[in-house]
Amino acid sequence: MRMAPMTSRFLDACRRRPTDVRPVWFMRQAGRYMKAYREIRSKHGILEICKRPHLAAAVTLQPVEILDVDAAIIFADLLLPVEPMGLKLKFVTGEGPVIDNPVRTSDDIDTLSISNTDELGYVGEAIQLVVKALAGRVPVIGFVGAPFTVASYMIEGGASKSFLATKRMMYSDETLWRRLMGKLVDVLGPFAIHQVTAGARAIQVFDSWAGALGPDDYVRYVAPYSRALIERIRSTGVPVIHFGTGTGGFFRELHAAGGDVLGVDWRVNVDQAWMDISYRAAIQGNLDPAVLFAPLPELRARVHELLKRTGSRPGHIFNLGHGILPETPQANVKAVVDIVREFPL
Repeated sequence: MRMAPMTSRFLDACRRRPTDVRPVWFMRQAGRYMKAYREIRSKHGILEICKRPHLAAAVTLQPVEILDVDAAIIFADLLLPVEPMGLKLKFVTGEGPVIDNPVRTSDDIDTLSISNTDELGYVGEAIQLVVKALAGRVPVIGFVGAPFTVASYMIEGGASKSFLATKRMMYSDETLWRRLMGKLVDVLGPFAIHQVTAGARAIQVFDSWAGALGPDDYVRYVAPYSRALIERIRSTGVPVIHFGTGTGGFFRELHAAGGDVLGVDWRVNVDQAWMDISYRAAIQGNLDPAVLFAPLPELRARVHELLKRTGSRPGHIFNLGHGILPETPQANVKAVVDIVREFPL
């Protein structure tokens, strides 16, 4: 199913078309730095908000109303698909996501379901509510985790610093690894397409942990599955943003795995990253989230420097190099939107 085009400066930038001003949105733009979110979060857990479409929609809309950003990203979590696959997911204060029955053996992979993605319909319902409320003002971005990042959570049972269990499976049983990654593509692809059908006009693929790998391992064990997922999503006609953290050492390889837009973290200069891929995709990023704590003159100078680096070439979407930190002053986030809008192209 190919979706009808929608006009917006964000979508124009995804396609490397000229825009009146630089489009801006923020990863984790709905979050704890915002009082309106904290009020909802004080009464409901993360999974509860995700699974109750009216709550997820309300949280998604908050930054559009308060910050006037150029896109709304649906409030969800990249690990939601592991539940219909048969894993037990919970969020623990101070630890983040925890999976009680991690995937370690051939039998574990055998039992993973790829046929229960209808259980994720609540995400589509939330997108429909947001699309209706926005009435075409700005597009909605859907998202999925990249196969490697979701696999690492499934194997480790949560976040990890060394990714030892993940790499042990990769290195010791490549067949097992490839079976798991193939199953993930078969789940994440339909989930992303469901979001598009519900009204998402772009999909971001988050490879949050790809930076744990070296270039050769990325190409061998990960890139084929990211490419397969991205191509499935692109078949709908919507642009795909491919974002990885810590991937500056293999940015060309990340680009080769696909994406209409490449997301850049703050560890590399955005102009160099764009040059490295010969400007063959749009680029998104990449202000250090910590810069949002700087005094306004320094914040303005940093935003201006980033915008000067990308110049007037069509195809830059202003964003952070990662998500907004919980303690960030909300006024500074709004100030960044205003600074970006005032900058002449």
